[in-house]
Amino acid sequence: MDSDAGHNSAPSEVLPSETKVLASAASLTQDFKPVKNICAHLNAFHAYADDPKRAVEANHYCSHIDDEVRQCLIYDSPEPDARIIGVEYMITPRLYESLPQDERRLWHSHVYEVKSGMLIMPNRVVPQAAWELAEKREMEQIITLYGKTYHFWQIDRGDKLPLGEPKLMTSYVADGQLDFARVEDRDERFQSDYKLKREARKDIPSPSILKGRHNRCRNLF
Repeated sequence: MDSDAGHNSAPSEVLPSETKVLASAASLTQDFKPVKNICAHLNAFHAYADDPKRAVEANHYCSHIDDEVRQCLIYDSPEPDARIIGVEYMITPRLYESLPQDERRLWHSHVYEVKSGMLIMPNRVVPQAAWELAEKREMEQIITLYGKTYHFWQIDRGDKLPLGEPKLMTSYVADGQLDFARVEDRDERFQSDYKLKREARKDIPSPSILKGRHNRCRNLF
């Protein structure tokens, strides 16, 4: 059951009144500093490392730990009732090179995600021309980074809860691996166009992908 395109309802569809009151009180009396540090919303598609024909749309809400490490909470939608389905960490090539080979295999490159136009920063406020420039500058940074991603909630098979062990996810690395009808549907919802982004990003340099076993999709499709 492919349910990640549409938003699955949680086990309890309506929050109890007491829960709403407590949540409202907490928002007034507590300071959610780690969450407030989120500075970017990214949208792309992840593949299961052990079954890459399964694709999941992922909304990343990312913050910077420092200049070399980012961390992202992954949600199934950008809506207020979205479910956290996973996490992704992004690191610089310098840190990636410091990892042992057995660890490197868990990380993936973002080169194809950026160059294909699959990876976007959804925009609903800023004038489009200014936003495109800001997004491209962000892509120039992300294309150099390596990501490690785990999903806890297999929404694509219709799970109502995060069941089983975390699943290692990976990225797509070539045309033909992901049905881009999924991307077109995403673009329609976010008023985006991956074809235009692909063209606009042609001049972003593609870094050499460092040796490791992180691009598993190339061998699994």
